[in-house]
Parts: sequence; structure tokens; C-alpha cells
Amino acid sequence: MYDLAVMWDWIAFSVRWLHVITAMAWIGASFYFIALDLGLRKAPNMPVGAYGEEWQVHGGGFYHIQKYLVAPENMPEHLIWHKWQSYITWVSGAALLMIVYWVGGELYLLDPSKAKLSLWQGILISAGSLTIGWLAYDYMCKSTLGERPTLLMLLLFVILVVMSWGYNQIFTGRAALLHLGAFTATIMTANVFFQIMPNQRIVVADLKAGRTPDAKYGKIAKLRSTHNNYLTLPVVFLMLSNHYPLAFGTEYAWIIASLIFLTGVTIRHYFNTMHATGTGPHWTWAVTVLLMIVIAWLSSVRSTETWEVAEARPLTAYEQKFASADGFDKAYDTVVGNCSMCHAREPAWANMRWAPKGIYLETPGDVAKHASQIYLQAGVSHAMPPPNAIQMDVESRQAIIAWVREARAGK
Repeated sequence: MYDLAVMWDWIAFSVRWLHVITAMAWIGASFYFIALDLGLRKAPNMPVGAYGEEWQVHGGGFYHIQKYLVAPENMPEHLIWHKWQSYITWVSGAALLMIVYWVGGELYLLDPSKAKLSLWQGILISAGSLTIGWLAYDYMCKSTLGERPTLLMLLLFVILVVMSWGYNQIFTGRAALLHLGAFTATIMTANVFFQIMPNQRIVVADLKAGRTPDAKYGKIAKLRSTHNNYLTLPVVFLMLSNHYPLAFGTEYAWIIASLIFLTGVTIRHYFNTMHATGTGPHWTWAVTVLLMIVIAWLSSVRSTETWEVAEARPLTAYEQKFASADGFDKAYDTVVGNCSMCHAREPAWANMRWAPKGIYLETPGDVAKHASQIYLQAGVSHAMPPPNAIQMDVESRQAIIAWVREARAGK
């Protein structure tokens, strides 16, 4: 039978690839239409109902684009709806969240030092929390705050900061930032599914029935689309953050995430202004750089548990399963002898300040906790140790494989 761990890792890789592909399509379409909208210009002899037009050149051809603020007099036969990019990005992202943080929740989701939760409780919080933001945000948009977009955006930022802090009190730093990204992306996709698309369908239905569409539907869609535009870049950062321990491996990760939302605003404000006027406000670059300097400083302020504390802590049920399996002692000696010079709380490798990926492999609990990763990285593949480091012989790799398979078999 094909190794289930290898198969599962390839499933995760494939879903992640799908997520990246559809996210690029969604973000690309979003950025393009925002730039298009801001670049529209009034022109003489435009059709009735046309709000503005724009000429563009790309791929050896010229494009003449006109925008109708409500709708054209007659429905065109060929109408393209931009929706699938958003939906598939969210669906694939939700699937990836389940694969990595639910199935692998004992390692990636739960942090026993923060909250004593069982895996099912962590999963319930993970799933349930994603709806909270949308419900609160949607309520605010439908209230009188919808007429005060700046105040609405500030309140949304407050919600994001609170959620960032809340996630960091429960989950691992990696899971906290990832969930904040998923929380925000859920708001964005829900905007498309529950507001932007339904309102556009109402306009199309009115047009087909010969009725004059109400301009309020386009106004609602424009508000939600603008919010999505400013939230996009922080979501991309948060989705990438799980690869960078400097972002999540600090007690101030929730502040880092909050500041990233501000950089999203400054960066998008520059480009939005440039698309509208031809030049962007250069002060936004200075503010963005300053914010990133603060973020970099916060990332280096961390309190790592000492080796003595890690050695003394009791093992979780998940760790005990691997630590008590036959072959653990030999595998442990192999891992410590080949990996701990880098994956240590105080790395011995020259010019290395922190353990790669924030993974420690010093104590029995460390090794048992990361058994699956060790199995894939140094057992069935030769990804670790790096080629220029100590080389692990075939016998050592086989010891790791035998240990993990023994533990999974429950013998």
C-alpha cells in the first residue's frame, strides 16, 4: 500500500497549488478592475448611461472600455461574470485549513501552553470563528455606518486587531496568523457571494424586464469591492506567514499582524491614487517602511522556553504515542546527532540565530512532537539535513522510517 503520509502530503501540496492559482486569478482581477475604475475618464459622445471610458494597450492590441454606473440600455448577449476566482480560492483555502490545521491539529493548531483544549474543541473554535467577522461586518455595512465608509473601515480594523489578539491567546503563533488571514478572506468572499453578485443579478433582471435598475445596488457592490481591495495584501502576507517563524514565532505576532493591515492600506492607497491621478503620494512609502521596521523589531523580541523547561514538561498524548513506540530511542539519537545543531533553542551552526522554521529537535518531547515532519523530511525524502551539513546515512533514515511506522501502527 502506498505510504499514507506521503500521499497525504501530496494532497496538501495539490490543494495548496490550486489555492495559489485561484488566488492569483482573484487578486489579479480585483487589482485590474480597481485600477480600471480609477482610471476612467469622461469623454464626449459616450452612450446613454455611460459613466466613463478608458483606452488601454496590451498584447499588441488596443482596448476601448466603457463603464455604466448602473447598466446599459440593452443587455449585451455576451456578459462575463467574475465570481469563480473568489469562490474557488475560498473553498481551496478552507480545504487546506482542514488538511493542515484540523487533521494536523495536535502539531499545528493547538498550543497547550496557551489553552488546554482538546482537538475537537480547537477545530470547533477554528470553524466557528470564521463566521463571526462576516456577521459583524455585514451588520455594520447595512447600518448607517454604510454611509460613513472611513469610520466603517476603522471599526473593521478594530475587529481585526481583537481577533488577532484572540487567536494568539488560543492557537499556536502559526495557526493564529493563518486563521486571521482566513477570517479576513471569509469576509472578502462573503462580500462577493452575499452582496456583490446578488446585487448585480438584480440589476441584470431589471434590465431584462425593461425596468430601470436602482443605482443603490451598484453603490453597495462598490463599497464591498473597495473594502476587498484594501484587505487583499494583508491576507496574502498572512497566508505566507506560516513559512516565516519571524512573523509568527513571537508573543507579539498579533501586533505584527495588526500592523500588516496598516501597510496594506498605505500600499493600496498609493497605487489607487496613482491610477486615479497619474501620481501617488510618496509619504505612503515612508510610512510603510517605518511600519515594516517596527514589525522586524517586534519579530526579534521573543521569549523562547529554555531547554530545561522543555525537558521537564509532560508529554501530550500525541507525543507520548511516538515517544513510547519501539525504535524511538534509536531514532531520537539519530535526530539529535544530525539535526539539533540547527534545530536548537540556541543553534550551534555559525551565523544562525534561530532554529529554522522555529522547530526545535533537542528533547524527547521535541522529536516526538515533530515525528511526521521528521519522517517526511529526513526519512522518506533526503530534504534534511541540507547537503552542505552533516550527511545522514541510509541506516539512520531507515531507523526514522521504522520508528514512525511502528508508532502509527500502534504496536
